[in-house]
Formats: sequence, C-alpha cells, structure tokens
Amino acid sequence: MGNRLSKIATRTGDAGTTGLGDGSRVDKDALRVHAMGDVDELNSHIGVLLCENLSPQLRHELISIQHDLFDMGGELCIPGYSLITETQVARLDALLEKYNADLPPLRDFILPGGNRPAALAHVCRTVCRRAERAIVSVGKNEAINDHPRQYMNRLSDLLFVLSRVLNRVDGGSDVLWEKERER
Repeated sequence: MGNRLSKIATRTGDAGTTGLGDGSRVDKDALRVHAMGDVDELNSHIGVLLCENLSPQLRHELISIQHDLFDMGGELCIPGYSLITETQVARLDALLEKYNADLPPLRDFILPGGNRPAALAHVCRTVCRRAERAIVSVGKNEAINDHPRQYMNRLSDLLFVLSRVLNRVDGGSDVLWEKERER
C-alpha cells in the first residue's frame, strides 16, 4: 500500500475518470463513485465529531465505526468484493440497544441541534442517509452485497440515538419541534 500512495498527484483523473480497486476506470460522476464519496464524507464528519469531548467508550466505538466506513469504501471501490459483514451490522444493533435503553420515549419530532456534539451527530446522520441512498442507487444498477446498505441504515439510526444521548450529557435535552409555534 505504501508504494501505491507514494504519488498522490497522478493526473490520471484529468479527463474525468477515476480508477477503481479492480483496475477498471469509471467516470468520476458514476453512482459507485458518488457512494464512495458520500461514505468518505461521513467518515470525515465523524472525525470532526471525535474532536469533541466524548466519553472514552463512545470515542472507541466511533473510531471502530470509522474503520468500518473505510472498509465500506474499499468494498465499494472493488466491484464484487465484500468487506462489510453481518457481524458489523449486529455490532451496530447492539450499540443501538445499549444507547437507546436509557432514553425517554419519543413523543415529538426532534430538531437537529442542542449542544455542539449532538448537532454534529445530526450532521453525521444526514450524511449517512445520503450515503445509504447512494448505495441503494448503486444496487439498482450493479450487483452489490446487502450488508453495506444494512450497515448504513443501522448507523443512521445510531447517530440519531447518539444525538439524543449527547444532548443529555450535561443535563440538556432534545430540541423539540413545536407544531403550534408562532409563524
């Protein structure tokens, strides 16, 4: 891998194509490339969230998710390759159960916001949903595995739950949508 990364400016993409991990070249606006970019963007946003003051446990879990997202980028980059597994999806299910356990039931819609870490988790959630939609689009046109789509679906739910958890860290609460607000 070190030799592959020794030259970053290759100029091979100047004509509007990019290389996939299997050596094939595709247009830079191909659905697969969009999905790879959305996953990469999500990983970057999680990196920004990790700059906040988070518990060591949550920090560890988010870093593990970043590694999964890097794997997902690799899976998307190599058609027919599989890196995301049922085990990774199940890990997210367990995290959802863990973090949702102490939250009060939802009775109202929640606005993105609250404290800074919670707001960043909401940004991650929305980027995750976009990445999920991009993966679904790829799957409509090319054969891809189910686990990346399932992983992103669980991850967006987890990021929503984490935003609620993070809003409660210092005694805060969710920012509720007010149906009858002044207009």
